[in-house]
Amino acid sequence: MNTSSTSMLCLALAIGPCAFHLAAQNAIPGCSNLPDFPTLQKAITAATIAETSGLNNQMWATVVNRDGVVCAVAFSGVNRGAQWPGSRVISAQKANTANSFSLDASSNSAGSGQPKGLTLSTANLYSAVQPGGTLFGLATSNPVDTSVAYGGPSAFYGTAFDAMVGYKIGGVNVFGGGLALYAPGNVIIGGVGVSGDTSCSDHDIAWRVRHYLNLDYLAGVSGVSGDPAHPDNIIYDITPNTNGGSGVSAGGYGHPKCTAFADPTLLPAVQ
Repeated sequence: MNTSSTSMLCLALAIGPCAFHLAAQNAIPGCSNLPDFPTLQKAITAATIAETSGLNNQMWATVVNRDGVVCAVAFSGVNRGAQWPGSRVISAQKANTANSFSLDASSNSAGSGQPKGLTLSTANLYSAVQPGGTLFGLATSNPVDTSVAYGGPSAFYGTAFDAMVGYKIGGVNVFGGGLALYAPGNVIIGGVGVSGDTSCSDHDIAWRVRHYLNLDYLAGVSGVSGDPAHPDNIIYDITPNTNGGSGVSAGGYGHPKCTAFADPTLLPAVQ
């Protein structure tokens, strides 16, 4: 369903929240410098076509601003049934997580903070949140607002009138698919989350979405990947744990390899 048809349905149903979205979808505080629905839809469609390393599924994508307010939700494919339905909210969780745990240089003052900023993808958080990890419990620390996540008519999901748009979604997700968004000058302005395939492919597709959105100005921003050209890239350094349980990440920020995965160093370098 395209934007025009959802607008007509919105008016025909005379649903209260529609008036808010019709009037304010382009005027949400903190969203004016972030992609709108058509731009995000174009980016997730292009990225899904470009990256086929996983199951080659259709995808969901969500963008949030620095305050965690959802600015846009979109999907690839012919309709909202072409993707896993559960991935809509997961994509929003990932966007919120990457934004929530990344910084820019403005964090540095009075001898504390990150002089270059610090960007962490959701893939970078996997190992630290496992039992015994330094961030165990993080995944349950900021619950999703279910009234936002599941509000409004399902027919509007993934359109300019998605009920999440204009509201804080919350949620923390700790596997691949969420990246912080950085504008020129290495300024963090929000996050993007992608879901619908393996967690490894979710990361790769999210990376391409961010690149297509021209919000990957991370050259010089600190990260944990060890690769300045890909500072918040997924890290495959987990080896089996001889004592059982979760595998061990050599650097502490590793992510498991999926059944099919691509070489992350082949992703576009950041700007």
